[in-house]
Amino acid sequence: MSDARNAVLQRVRDALAASEPASVHVPRDYERRPLEGAADVDRFAEAVGEYRARVHRAEASEIAQTTAALLMPTARVVIPHDVPSEWVRGLDTATDGGGMRLSVAELDSVDAVITGCALGIAATGTIVLDAGAAQGRRALTLVPDHHICVVFTDQVVDTVPQAFAALDPARPLTFISGPSATSDIELDRVEGVHGPRTLDVVVVTR
Repeated sequence: MSDARNAVLQRVRDALAASEPASVHVPRDYERRPLEGAADVDRFAEAVGEYRARVHRAEASEIAQTTAALLMPTARVVIPHDVPSEWVRGLDTATDGGGMRLSVAELDSVDAVITGCALGIAATGTIVLDAGAAQGRRALTLVPDHHICVVFTDQVVDTVPQAFAALDPARPLTFISGPSATSDIELDRVEGVHGPRTLDVVVVTR
């Protein structure tokens, strides 16, 4: 280590030793009450829309009709192997999982992906995936350019603490707030850099 570097580091040590930093109080009084009754689904839908995602309301019997309307007639979609068949009735689908794993090139060639979710958070408009039922592995929702996510109303919670209380931290959690987007130093928004450019959220009454 050079003498100059030693001198700089010693000055830093001397400065830190000269004054004890003031303690900082970080409030931890979050709302931790468990969800009682139904969550505010309207608030969830509004918050999701603020992130430039498109929100669609449907009954359980209308999922296939709603998802089909979001796609071109010739679209090919990838689905996790355990997506209910009634969600994708009449669609041209490629299945991932259940012993069949599509390559990244194959995922990149499809027009969209259709999945379910673990839960939605009304306060932030966030959708959480945990690789559980009807969700598949993480690559499914990162590679295709269009993600259609089915969220049932009884999967929505009001607050972030309620969401963490319901989630298993040992699972691979993915938090989605709108389509993938980033901004450069000029604050020019660019979508689709780290994931889908289009996010359609189908909120299903149940």
